[in-house]
Amino acid sequence: MLTNQRPRSSIVSLLIGLSGVGIGIVAGFFAGAKPLYLYLLLVAIPVVIFFFARFEQAVIGLLILRSTLDPWSSQQLPAAFAVGLDALTLMYVTVKLLTGQRMHTDGFWWFFAGWVAVQGLWVILLPLGGLGLDASLLPESIREWIRLFSWLMVYLLVTQLKDRLPPEKVISGLFLALVIPVTVALLQIFMPSILPPFLGAGGDDGSRIKGSIGHSNGFVTFLLLFIGLTYWKLKQSRQYLPWLLLLGLLAFLYVNTKALFGLMMVATFVLVLIAPRLNIPNFIGGAIFLVLVIGLFASTEFGRERLSSIANTPLLNPDIDVWRAILLSQGDTNSFNWRLAHWNLLLNAWQQFPILGYGLASAQAIGKGFLAHNDYIRALVEGGIVGFVTFLVFLGVQGIRIIQLMQSAPRGSAKRDLCSIMLALFLSIPVAMITENIWSHTTLFFYWMTLMAVAGWDWNQRNTVSVNPSGQL
Repeated sequence: MLTNQRPRSSIVSLLIGLSGVGIGIVAGFFAGAKPLYLYLLLVAIPVVIFFFARFEQAVIGLLILRSTLDPWSSQQLPAAFAVGLDALTLMYVTVKLLTGQRMHTDGFWWFFAGWVAVQGLWVILLPLGGLGLDASLLPESIREWIRLFSWLMVYLLVTQLKDRLPPEKVISGLFLALVIPVTVALLQIFMPSILPPFLGAGGDDGSRIKGSIGHSNGFVTFLLLFIGLTYWKLKQSRQYLPWLLLLGLLAFLYVNTKALFGLMMVATFVLVLIAPRLNIPNFIGGAIFLVLVIGLFASTEFGRERLSSIANTPLLNPDIDVWRAILLSQGDTNSFNWRLAHWNLLLNAWQQFPILGYGLASAQAIGKGFLAHNDYIRALVEGGIVGFVTFLVFLGVQGIRIIQLMQSAPRGSAKRDLCSIMLALFLSIPVAMITENIWSHTTLFFYWMTLMAVAGWDWNQRNTVSVNPSGQL
């Protein structure tokens, strides 16, 4: 036993020593070049120490922290968080491999890793002249690839909590990520004057709340995910009142984001959720929730304007075809007609480079500074036919994975209920992708990949700590 521990201890000591030398050299450089970076480095040192000393608490803390960072996007804090999380995960994996400890992975993670690697081909082809744009887009493409890579690292990091923490405890810990966004959102509704400008409400008239998420539309998908988790907790708990109150609060905030696509998402979510076990109580409950959400949305002047605007689009007006809607978009303020004109612009550009497209994060540049507002068109423009197929495959494999996990769990179990809710959430995402930039909702996918990882655990197995109770290496 002692002989097995000495080499590992020596390796860890060597790594700590080399890290100390490296930190000293880097700190000396930053002290002379960029003092701000030095301060960030000094903060990073205790974070790294805590991460390895209290691994479980550190991971849960990182999951909670992510929902508070978007207001500081102009200071690149969310990007720094993603890079830091990637670095911590890679350091942890390196130490585990060098010390011969077990790494938890699953089949979906290996598929996910391969898919992220394939996306890197567009980053490589861009400076080589193999795509529709030149190398001036390379920084944005690298940033986009790192964003996708961070989702992979989140999945891997949460997977390492397997056999260390019960899955229910991990999911319960995620609810702490609601505290800051919900608090800020309530202040944006009732006491907006006390908030600093960067935390103010969004929209042209400042009436759309966004919590501490970067945009009101991003807050919608964040809220829907936690509406699903709250419903799951409601089914699992014997104390219904607290979870019913939280569900009502989240629905109230959901409506106050005033996102029209959010109505499509919540309608899809409810329909998918109640369809497999349709009975009178489920039907009544789902109908009441939908009527509540739609009624609250239509109770405001802004909501009524958004709903009435659909009547002047090809969706509800047979006298307006697509081409007329595109012409009308030049003079009216109808957001759907504008989307039709914008999609026409992007599709015309895609036809010039149909096979491989223009590269990651290129749709905004081609769209004259505007995002695609349709993730399928975005995938087609940025990756061409090849990238579009990989995008659909990635979505499809996630759906298959959820169905497999749901079928493998016992009926009535907490895991099966969670997977059914995840399936309803998942199917609402492709619907919203038709008119919204769901792919850019980084916070949503951060927590979504957390759920994907936890759902893959064996919930019937008692969780035991395989290294030591503190989680130290």
